[in-house]
Amino acid sequence: MTNAILFSQTLRAWMDIFMHRSMRGWNHFAKSTGLSMPQFSILMQLHHKGPCGMSEVSNRFDISAAAASQLVEKLVQAGYLDRAEDPTDRRAKLLTLSAKGEKLIQQGTEERYRWMDDLTSKLSAEEQKKVVEALNILTKAAQTMDAKK
Repeated sequence: MTNAILFSQTLRAWMDIFMHRSMRGWNHFAKSTGLSMPQFSILMQLHHKGPCGMSEVSNRFDISAAAASQLVEKLVQAGYLDRAEDPTDRRAKLLTLSAKGEKLIQQGTEERYRWMDDLTSKLSAEEQKKVVEALNILTKAAQTMDAKK
């Protein structure tokens, strides 16, 4: 087996485990809040991409305007989203995460990362150092890929 194949297989094995654990953590947390995964996903999108209008929610999630409106309305009623007049278009509404929504996302992130703390405790200081070096290399390479798009 060549080094390139071994490298690719190793990365894929790690990615499979990482994604499974990460998504399981998100799913468990979302269920514990009583939110559906689409609702939780809207909160995450607003957290990562910032405020947006209702049409952007509809487009990002490839759902009808009516479905987007229903999902958003439940989040507004629960206090996770704020809806205000869009300063660039008075006919449109701008959606932002409320303080309660930001707190929920922070709690979810901490829950998702909890297993990483457990994993870290199983590694020696020398192993942790090697992982840090390798992940820094991978992170920089991935960032250059993202910058090109």
